[in-house]
Amino acid sequence: MIRKLLIANRGEIAVRIIRACREMGIETVAIYSTADKEALHTQLADEAICVGETKASDSYLNMESILSATIASGADAIHPGFGFLSENSRFASLCEKCNITFVGPGSEIIQNLGNKSVARRTMVAAGVPVIPGSQEEITDVKRGLEVASEVGYPVIIKAALGGGGKGMRVAYSESEFENAFLTAKKESEMAFDDGTMYIEHYVEHPRHIEFQILADRFGNVIHLGERDCSIQRNHQKMIEESPSVALSEELRQKMGEAAVKAAKAAHYENAGTIEFLLEPDGSFYFMEMNTRIQVEHPVTESVTGIDLVKEQIRIAQGEPLRYSQEDVQLRGHAIECRINAENPEANFRPCPGRITELYFPGGNGVRIDSAIYTGYEVTPYYDSMLAKLIVHADTREEALRKMRSALGEVIIEGIDTNIDYQYEIINDENFVTGQFNVDFIEQFQQRRKKDFVTAV
Repeated sequence: MIRKLLIANRGEIAVRIIRACREMGIETVAIYSTADKEALHTQLADEAICVGETKASDSYLNMESILSATIASGADAIHPGFGFLSENSRFASLCEKCNITFVGPGSEIIQNLGNKSVARRTMVAAGVPVIPGSQEEITDVKRGLEVASEVGYPVIIKAALGGGGKGMRVAYSESEFENAFLTAKKESEMAFDDGTMYIEHYVEHPRHIEFQILADRFGNVIHLGERDCSIQRNHQKMIEESPSVALSEELRQKMGEAAVKAAKAAHYENAGTIEFLLEPDGSFYFMEMNTRIQVEHPVTESVTGIDLVKEQIRIAQGEPLRYSQEDVQLRGHAIECRINAENPEANFRPCPGRITELYFPGGNGVRIDSAIYTGYEVTPYYDSMLAKLIVHADTREEALRKMRSALGEVIIEGIDTNIDYQYEIINDENFVTGQFNVDFIEQFQQRRKKDFVTAV
């Protein structure tokens, strides 16, 4: 059993994990950079250890320093949260070698699923629908052109070890391919120190649907329903909801079964997410698997009543799943809005600074996951997300009303945020009626510009 757990992360996810550990009777150790000395997670944990300077590479990505802090504190487990080292197979391997419980899948699983080419081959072998694309890794333009011709334009070029939208470019024709390939390859080399690419047919105007998975070491795998993550900008999600209005019960069952099949094929263990692209005709394709807890996990917790962080810890301790697939029932509708320190009117420019006044709403079915407070200094060094606002109601219509009310109550003074922008989206006719896909934000921006010109 885990007695003491170190959280190798910061911000709201670190606070979220600390709270779950408190309820489970597990001691916690927070780590922080010099920029985060006064951060909330350092104040809530039982212990806090500085692991380096401001830059993430010197602190939250410093494996040696984090492992040293774990050993020095006497912690017997590490929860990586999301981002940073959460999907780093080398870090998971080092934890294994140091006899430290890593709250997540094993290093070999992370490595196999983190490499998109390997993950793709695994899914093909398991019979999970995949987007037509390269069967091998691509390293040069000549071979890339051959594969693109076989797959059929438009194609999307992706970094084999990529994520977060980095190392990705779309080519709509052969004339565009070379420049798109070289640009994506260079970006991949800079971001991931690897220039290996793979090529897929580009699915136009899909919805982004992901299924939450829980799997234990005894071969038990269940899914907890889907999240619709189609509202995103530059491949970064902004609003998530569960369930999706685009799925019938029949399609939900079909996609859920495919997600479980994918996790079993990968011999997966712990919490994970199978991401699909869904076309208007109901065709869906495996895109990737995230081997960690997701930012948007609260919407799944809201509709299922299952605490995903606690389940992660229980699985890491070697416990079998406490739920069967029949136990999982989706109740009501949940929506999450990510509140960021950014200015949508200035091309979403990040806005660091000191929060001078803060108020968050509450009430039945309203949840806030955050680590900010009045006087908190938002630094320019890390992700700009300030908080996640989650609402839950019996129906989507009620959830939308609740979200409008909650967004209208939020007060964050001293810095720019995207709260008003999120409010506009929640009130947009296409969003309200569920008529949207991953191109929503681009189309929404165009409508806003048109309305502005008309008003002027």
